[in-house]
Amino acid sequence: MAVAVRGSRGASNFGGFNPRNFFSYRIFISALFSLLFIATLSVIFTTNPSTPHHDSALPTTGNAYVRRTFLTLNSDPLKTRLDLIYKQASDHITLVNAYAAYARKLKLEMSKQLKMFDDLAQNFSDIQMKPNYRGTLFESTGPLDEDVLRQFEKEVKDRVKTARMMIVESKENYDNQLKIQKLKDTIFAVNELLVKAKKNGAFASSIAARSIPKSLHCLSMRLVEEKISHPEKYTDDEPKAEFEDPSLYHYAIFSDNIIAVSVVVRSVVKNAEEPWKHVFHIVTDRMNLAAMKVWFKMRPVERGAHIEIKAVGDFIFLNSSYVPLLRQQELANSQKPSSDNTVKFKNPKDTSLLNHLRFYLPEMFPKLQKIIFLEDDVVVQKDLTGLWKIDLDGRVNGAVETCFGSFHRFAHYLNFSNPLIKEKFNAKACAWSYGINIFDLDAWRSEKCTEEYNYWQNLNEDGSLWSGGTLPPGLITFYSKTKSLDRSWHVLGLGYNPSISMDAISNAAVIHYNGNMKPWLDIAMNQYKGFWTKYVDSDMEFVQVCNFGL
Repeated sequence: MAVAVRGSRGASNFGGFNPRNFFSYRIFISALFSLLFIATLSVIFTTNPSTPHHDSALPTTGNAYVRRTFLTLNSDPLKTRLDLIYKQASDHITLVNAYAAYARKLKLEMSKQLKMFDDLAQNFSDIQMKPNYRGTLFESTGPLDEDVLRQFEKEVKDRVKTARMMIVESKENYDNQLKIQKLKDTIFAVNELLVKAKKNGAFASSIAARSIPKSLHCLSMRLVEEKISHPEKYTDDEPKAEFEDPSLYHYAIFSDNIIAVSVVVRSVVKNAEEPWKHVFHIVTDRMNLAAMKVWFKMRPVERGAHIEIKAVGDFIFLNSSYVPLLRQQELANSQKPSSDNTVKFKNPKDTSLLNHLRFYLPEMFPKLQKIIFLEDDVVVQKDLTGLWKIDLDGRVNGAVETCFGSFHRFAHYLNFSNPLIKEKFNAKACAWSYGINIFDLDAWRSEKCTEEYNYWQNLNEDGSLWSGGTLPPGLITFYSKTKSLDRSWHVLGLGYNPSISMDAISNAAVIHYNGNMKPWLDIAMNQYKGFWTKYVDSDMEFVQVCNFGL
């Protein structure tokens, strides 16, 4: 009986399942969800009230998705349509302004396209400012007028269509123009860097050319030391009669560079058919006089040629009362330094009397009738006696002209904005070059060329007629008094031009290392250096000791 009662009780509970507990749990869950739903609605209606489309933006966190869904269901469809139209207009305004900016960047401010783009952008902006649209569509809090909206939409679409047509027409052109402009900007920037690099390179090269290499300084010191150690070996010889014999071939070389002078002399002598008829007049400064004499005592001129060595000071007529250059230098030295702190780099040779001695040849060699002037950066490759046989037609100077096209004309060397230069000379007249020149000293004296040089040098005291050097005053002094020689006598440019024809060099009587890259410097061009080093006396002990890098 007791067992039956337990069994019937267990059967009434469906094997342990309690219906009252089950229904109580469902009621609890339903109530919980109802409360959550009510709380959600309360938050929606009591926080962040909706505002006109152009005054606020929907949040992007929290209950944003629910709000957007709710607002979409309850908003005016015309306002949504207005939003889309407004956004489309704004996007095209941005695009039109972008192309207008491209046009300005391409420097097309005056172009028709730029004006059209600016006008179109302004038209887009003016649409919403119209009173009927602004009051009815953008400032209204009530329902929108569909007719007004249609009219607004039509105007916007018309402008959008116009904008798209303009953009399609100009897109390819603007893209290409932008690429071209970028390329031009790049080329300009690279060119600026190139110009700066060239200036720096030229400046460094100029400093290297004007400085005294260690090897040259060593050579001078060794030669002076030799004279001090053995003074009995280096006494001065008596002047030779050949020094004033007008029947011989005379050469004038003015330089303070011992190794360069020796190369010039050796190259002339080695290529001369009758070297015993050649006389060399070397003039140097007082500082290098002893070293120069010792060199030619230790290494006498070969094959019977004659050599005379003097200092500038040995010509007593070269004083400030006669030479304008010296007077101008004395005046400049006597003046107080300028307060201008600008550093000016000038080539010392421009104002060196040694470099200007070429204008006083008749006074320096009064008994000579003709003389060949050689600069110290030349190499002679052929017998020069043929120069003496050339008829100068009464002219003073025989030289190779350097002009071609519009280059190396008088206008390149003289200041033709000055009325004195403009009235006297022809700007298109062809220039010539120093390096090797044959001068008829008798014609020089009759034409009074030295007086002409002194006159113009006095006028150029302030540097207003030419900037410096000896070629500009030479062009003036020997204007209409110069005989043009065949170009094979004198090939120039081995000190700056890397593309000179080897055939032209080999056929030239004289090659000239004019420019900064002198053959005795480390910056010399290797392709030309061998023409010079072949005449260096490399057997001379001091040349080996001073490491000339031959």
